[in-house]
Amino acid sequence: MKFGKAVALNLFAIVALSGALPAHAGPYADDMSKCLVQATTPADRGVFIKWMFSAMALNPEVESMAKISETQREQMNQAAAGLFQKLLLVSCKTQTQQAVRYEGPQTIGQAFNVFGQVAGRELFANPRVAEGMGGLMKYVDESKLNELVNESSVKR
Repeated sequence: MKFGKAVALNLFAIVALSGALPAHAGPYADDMSKCLVQATTPADRGVFIKWMFSAMALNPEVESMAKISETQREQMNQAAAGLFQKLLLVSCKTQTQQAVRYEGPQTIGQAFNVFGQVAGRELFANPRVAEGMGGLMKYVDESKLNELVNESSVKR
């Protein structure tokens, strides 16, 4: 089995976007997650990605690499707040109420974690982003990864 760039990119995307999502979400949290994804457009998911990026850019490890003005950050906060409110209070109100009622308020975070993963997959699917992430593979010993995968494969 060949490790390959596509597998590497998917792995890094999953690792980068994985959060503290419990191993099993209940059926109401699942319904809410599906609603969040279905009720949004690519532009809505873009609002979410920009908001996440603006927040992540505050981390001292990357702060010097991203120049986001306070005005821009406030605009992103306002746009994301509008999206959150629209989703929770209008588009997915019933699913949110049921999820909170039967599975607790943490389901809101679980559902937005799934939504964020979907938005992130769209971000990583962009050809320029994929190409940029693929640059990592220039410095990875692919033969060692292939060997690891082959050694780990179940023999049938």
